[in-house]
Amino acid sequence: MTTDPYQSLVKHLTNCTDSADIEKLLSALLTDKEQHDIANRIRIFDLLDRGITQRDISDQLGVGIATVSRGAKAKHSHDVSALLATHRDCS
Repeated sequence: MTTDPYQSLVKHLTNCTDSADIEKLLSALLTDKEQHDIANRIRIFDLLDRGITQRDISDQLGVGIATVSRGAKAKHSHDVSALLATHRDCS
């Protein structure tokens, strides 16, 4: 068993067999606000991929422009577009 808490989280998520298991685990780990914030980050990534401006994303999601800017920076820094494209193809 790994002693790194983050790697432990990744391992537990990887062991989830379906979306219901992932949802249960995330509900146990995260507050409602944290779940909402993470979901908004994914929505920011999706809207940026569609070419929506940061200002329009801010207005659409009801979040501050700084929240959108941090999301844009994170998306750029970690280059998750290919991972999210796979998710969109599965839905």
